[in-house]
Amino acid sequence: MNTEQNPAASAPEQATATHAETYTIGVDFGTLSGRAVVVRVSDGAELGSAVLDYPHAVMDRELASTGAALPPDWALQVPADYVAVMQSAVPRAVEAAGIDPAAVIGIGTDFTACTMVPVIADGTPLNELPEYADRPHAYVKLWKHHSAQPQADRINELAAERGESWLPRYGGLISSEWEFAKGLQLLEEDPELYERMDHWVEAADWIIWQLTGTYVRNACTAGYKGIYQDGAYPSHEFLAALNPAFERFADDKVAHEIGELGAAAGTLSAEAAAWTGLREGIAVAVGNVDAHVAAPAAQAVSPGQMVAIMGTSTCHVMNGDVLREVPGMCGVVDGGIIAGLYGYEAGQSGVGDIFAWYVANQVPARYTEEAAARGVSIHEYLTSLIQDQPVGAHGLVALDWHSGNRSVLVDHELSGTVLGLTLTTRTEEVYRALFEATAFGTRKIVETFNASGVPVTEFIVAGGLQRNPFLMQTYSDILRLPISITASDQGPALGSAIHAAVAAGAYPDVPAASAAMGKVNRAVYTPNEAAADAYDLLYAEYATLHDYFGRGANDVMKRLKRIRRAALGGGVDSLPTDTETTALEGATA
Repeated sequence: MNTEQNPAASAPEQATATHAETYTIGVDFGTLSGRAVVVRVSDGAELGSAVLDYPHAVMDRELASTGAALPPDWALQVPADYVAVMQSAVPRAVEAAGIDPAAVIGIGTDFTACTMVPVIADGTPLNELPEYADRPHAYVKLWKHHSAQPQADRINELAAERGESWLPRYGGLISSEWEFAKGLQLLEEDPELYERMDHWVEAADWIIWQLTGTYVRNACTAGYKGIYQDGAYPSHEFLAALNPAFERFADDKVAHEIGELGAAAGTLSAEAAAWTGLREGIAVAVGNVDAHVAAPAAQAVSPGQMVAIMGTSTCHVMNGDVLREVPGMCGVVDGGIIAGLYGYEAGQSGVGDIFAWYVANQVPARYTEEAAARGVSIHEYLTSLIQDQPVGAHGLVALDWHSGNRSVLVDHELSGTVLGLTLTTRTEEVYRALFEATAFGTRKIVETFNASGVPVTEFIVAGGLQRNPFLMQTYSDILRLPISITASDQGPALGSAIHAAVAAGAYPDVPAASAAMGKVNRAVYTPNEAAADAYDLLYAEYATLHDYFGRGANDVMKRLKRIRRAALGGGVDSLPTDTETTALEGATA
């Protein structure tokens, strides 16, 4: 969609006639909450924000509507929680900013991906139909819903056998997190719901549908998560070979009008205006993904500038002026981040989630009590205990696969481990080893891009984890790169506000809006050569373990998952065999 073709393009002229300053709103939908930020269009100043924790959070153990237990590796959400963010966080952010709502000229949103909503023709989610409220497959499948791994394995195996041209664009493997694997799981585990579903919609597009009344599919998720390459989805023949009933999945459930990033998907409806307290008819930007939309917020719109959005997981995005096949990348999409450039994506499935898991389950109470006594968080306290220890003094190396491996192995049957534990190992030492493991995982990604002809020239961090200076210094030392930091605590929300400004016509394109509204502090952290040398030794051990457990030499992690699922009553027939998983891992060797 072109902004010149949309009535919202005239909104800035209307607004500036009566207001000296205009504003846009960016709404960032995360894993556990949604945040709205009010941004001044002229310079990107963030004037007010508000957060709403999702009332139903993440359903990964039981279905909220019935209390029924969910199988392992499920992660569901309730779509009404996303609407609640618009109803609560947006008006509160405007109030906090102290601005006239009439001066807001546009709104943009971003989402975790791949997060899928099954809906009927008018956009109503299946879980909101009373007859399906007790059916798990009627709910949103969050990005970290990983139980479609068997379907992903079959997609990868068949694509490799057939030599599908799109497979190398995704590093040789399709993830269980993405649209087609989750869609195939829905078909095979609840065919009635699959037939009732009219559209298989990214949450990033569903929320835009709710705001405008118009369904527009964004180019970002279509390319990265929906296997849309060179103007086409996987063929009927390929899909039918997976399952005859899946033959028309792309045509009937997925395909739709695709909007360019930064364009207007439509204008704010009367109903959504009532939710938000904003003017009806203002521009609503095409949906986007939290990681990709953060690039312009960090003024990272040129080739080689890798942005790592570090939160519960980490997504690495970067523009390039060449098309290359990078093993284990999540995808390369023409215009996937900025029009006119190839957008590359990689990622780690668990980062902040790993630290949170450790604190919640492995830290003795006395640590929490001492942190409270000092008036600091448990994360700050653990960091203070370990940050001055020499590199390698803990004698540990960990693998950061507690939520599987997104890049470069693309295998969610892998799991985390810590090697080197002794009876003298302290709690804070394991915590540091987990910090280091996530940095080692990032180094593996950066090295893979460099070796594939897509060099990383700058590393920029956005997201909540940038607030830990020791973690950032650890990354700089391990990567042997300076670390720049976005000068906003809300990079994705700022990026969404930037896209909203373009959709409203305030700037001609995203790079121009980025230059005016983006914020970054360059080279805040630089490598310590002595520490970097010491980390090289630990990284060598990480790399050995990475290949040993991740590329088929020892499939113990997969066997343990098979045993666990069988013990929980899930059976083992639905899981990939060792032979199958070894073949898949070999695709990235």
